[in-house]
Amino acid sequence: MKIALIGTGLLGSGMVQNLRAKGHEVRVWNRTASKAAALQEHGASVAASPADAVQGAERVHLVLTADDAVDAVLAAAGEAIGAGVPVFDHSTNLPERVAARTAELHARGIRYLHAPVFMAPANARDATGLMLLAAGDDDAAMAEPLLAEMTGKVWYVGERADLAAIYKLLGNALLVSLSGAFGDLFAMGAEQGLSADDVLAMFEVWRPGGMLPYFGKRVAAKGTNPVSWELQTARKDVRLMIESAGGPDGLVVLPALAAAMDRAIAAGHAQTDYAVYAWPRATLPSD
Repeated sequence: MKIALIGTGLLGSGMVQNLRAKGHEVRVWNRTASKAAALQEHGASVAASPADAVQGAERVHLVLTADDAVDAVLAAAGEAIGAGVPVFDHSTNLPERVAARTAELHARGIRYLHAPVFMAPANARDATGLMLLAAGDDDAAMAEPLLAEMTGKVWYVGERADLAAIYKLLGNALLVSLSGAFGDLFAMGAEQGLSADDVLAMFEVWRPGGMLPYFGKRVAAKGTNPVSWELQTARKDVRLMIESAGGPDGLVVLPALAAAMDRAIAAGHAQTDYAVYAWPRATLPSD
């Protein structure tokens, strides 16, 4: 199959290598030409422009930084994209702009589908990880077997055009938050004479990953569950965490949590379930 891939950063390059290993003819373009040229050793051909890349392609993949780059590339490709040719956008984008772009392009006869990924470059090379897909049923039936060879799992989220973009941002928000939390854990450990490996050793014994849905459901319940841990007690523990790290300087997550808890306590929720501090402000009950 003749494939155009635009955007050959780390993730896009991994996708190209995977597609070439499967025998596809791949034509690439990147704003920084040297990144595209490096893929010639894997058998990819380098296009002079986005329009040149998509000319004659049976499908197009976009792996770009964000919405502005996507819009610029699609404008540059213009009518060179063949009628009915699927355009898979793997970029992490703003949901509102994905919805607007989908409607506009579909009205123009361009088969644009948003398919962001939870994949590192190694996943892209090895066809592992998770790829999301937002599309109508007919487009999904066409797309899923094509995308399946590029990832470990394709998750069809339904026909709502912006839903995959929303899930992608939700997932990235969790990953970024967890990274910040681990930074705080390492700061606490260092202050107490532990190495990063010492801190991580705890998670070889205690594995909280399976508890994530429980925490989510408790926050979503907005106090309808029995109190499992009073906010005032949880706030005391957060104070001890910050003190054990030698104070708030350099911490990323814990000071923000403390401030949110203080707001909820000031609103009269000291004896409410601790998760009250995490409820969206619009739903935080008054005393």
